[in-house]
Amino acid sequence: MMQKRLHLSTRDKKIAGVCGGIAEYFDFDPTLVRILWVLLTLMSTGFPGFLLYIICWAVMPVDDEYRDLR
Repeated sequence: MMQKRLHLSTRDKKIAGVCGGIAEYFDFDPTLVRILWVLLTLMSTGFPGFLLYIICWAVMPVDDEYRDLR
């Protein structure tokens, strides 16, 4: 049984693949994840959500790195 891993999506990305990777991990619609991320970012005066996105972009591995391990 394969363990699910959080990663940047290479198949469903608009900017860096953060929201697409989160959507793949939790089996959600990527558009819904993007809308929720934007709403939460705007409701928190923007900076924390933007900063968290940049951190996730830097920390989350690319999907291709896990394909090589299989």
